[in-house]
Amino acid sequence: MKAALLVLTLAATSTAAMPGKAEPPLLTLPPPPSAQPLPDLQQRGRSCAPLQQALNRLLAPVARSWSVSVVNSNGDLLGDVNGATSRIPASNQKLISTAFALDRLGPDFRLRTQLVQRADGTLELKGQGDPDLGIAGLQRFAMAALGQGGARGASAGSVNLMVQEEPRQNWWPNDWHPADRAYAYGAPITRLALTSNALGGAVSDPYRRLETLFKKEVKRRGGSIQVQQVRPNSNSQQLQQSDEQILLHEETSAPMHALLSLANTESHNFTAEVLLRQAADQWDVRAASAAAHRWMQQQGIPLKGLRVADGSGLSRNNRVSSQTIAALLMHMDQHPYASYYQASMAIAGQRGTLRNYFIGSPIQGKFWGKTGTISGVRSISGILQTKDGPRYVSMISNGASRPNATIGQILRAVYNLSPCPSSI
Repeated sequence: MKAALLVLTLAATSTAAMPGKAEPPLLTLPPPPSAQPLPDLQQRGRSCAPLQQALNRLLAPVARSWSVSVVNSNGDLLGDVNGATSRIPASNQKLISTAFALDRLGPDFRLRTQLVQRADGTLELKGQGDPDLGIAGLQRFAMAALGQGGARGASAGSVNLMVQEEPRQNWWPNDWHPADRAYAYGAPITRLALTSNALGGAVSDPYRRLETLFKKEVKRRGGSIQVQQVRPNSNSQQLQQSDEQILLHEETSAPMHALLSLANTESHNFTAEVLLRQAADQWDVRAASAAAHRWMQQQGIPLKGLRVADGSGLSRNNRVSSQTIAALLMHMDQHPYASYYQASMAIAGQRGTLRNYFIGSPIQGKFWGKTGTISGVRSISGILQTKDGPRYVSMISNGASRPNATIGQILRAVYNLSPCPSSI
C-alpha cells in the first residue's frame, strides 16, 4: 500500500495548485476563506426546465427508487427528483466523512503511531489508526524497544510493553452486518492496524496478530517481551506525551490529502472510518457520527432526513438525501481546501472506481465523483465540469433496476443541457 499511497499523494499534490500561481510546495496552505458568504441551496432559485423535463422522462418509470439533484455554483437547484427524500447512500457517505476530516484537520495532517518509554522503564505503543502501518514498521518498533539501531530502548533486552488498543466491542460499528466483517472491506477498526487489518480477508483479531508478530520479532532479535493490552487513556487527535515519557520511535501515515484519496478514489472503508474518528476526536463511532452531523449543520447544509451512522457507508442505518450531498459538494468546492477535496475523488474514464466508465464520451475526464455500491443500493455524486461551470450532481438509488444505465443517461443530460437552453 506504500506505493499506492505515494501515487495518490502525487496525484493530490499535482491538482492542488491555485489558479494563476506556480504549483505550491507540500506545506503551503491555500489562502484564507473569503469574507463573502457561501451561497445556500436555493430551493426556489433558478431552475432549468429542459433539464427537469429530461430527468422526469428518464426517471418516470422508476422515480420512486431514486433521489437526484443537480445544483450550480450559485446554489440554484437546476433539476430535482425526490431530492429531499433521504436514502441509504452506501459509500457516498464517505463524502461527508472526508469533508469533515479535511475541514477539521487540514491537508497535511498525518496519523501517528508512537513507541514511548515511561519513567519506570515500561514501554507503551499507541496509534491513531494509520492504514499504511505495515510489517516493516513493526520491525522498526521492535528494534527501538530493544535499543537497537541507535534507539534508547531497553538495553537489557527484556521489555514490558503496554499496547493501547480499543476493546473488541469497539472494533466494528454495531450495525455492520456480521457477514461483512469477514471481508477485507469490513475489517475491524482499531488504533493499531497492520495492513489495515486485512490479509486477503479481514483479520478477525488484529490485537492478537500484532502481539504475536511483535513477540516474534523481539525474539528474533535476541530479546524477550511481556505484552499487555490497555485501554487508550486519551481521545486526543495528537497523541499525548508527558514530560516523564521518552519518544523512542514514531511512524507517520501519508498526509491527509493522500488519505482522502484512498477513502474516496479507492473507496477504502477502514481509512474513511479512521478519518471520521480523528476529525471528531472521538474513537466511539456513535460520538464521532454525532460530531459529523453537528459539523454538517454548522455548514448550513440542508439536513432533512440525515442520519450519520458510520464513516464509510457500510452501515445500512445511514440516511442522506441527494439535496444534502449536492449542497455539500457545492460548499466544499468553495472551501479554502477545495482543490484537495476534488482531487480526492475518482475521475470518469481515468482513475479509481470510475476509471472504466464513460471512456471515449464527452464526460471522460470531466466528472470527479464518488461511487457507492452495496446490495440494492447504487449511488454516485460529484462535480461535473460543463461549458457553463460546475454542476454538483448527486444520484442515489435504493432498489432500482439497471442503475448504471440510468446514471449514465442523467450525467449526459446534465452535460448536454449546460448552459440551460431556452427550449428543447
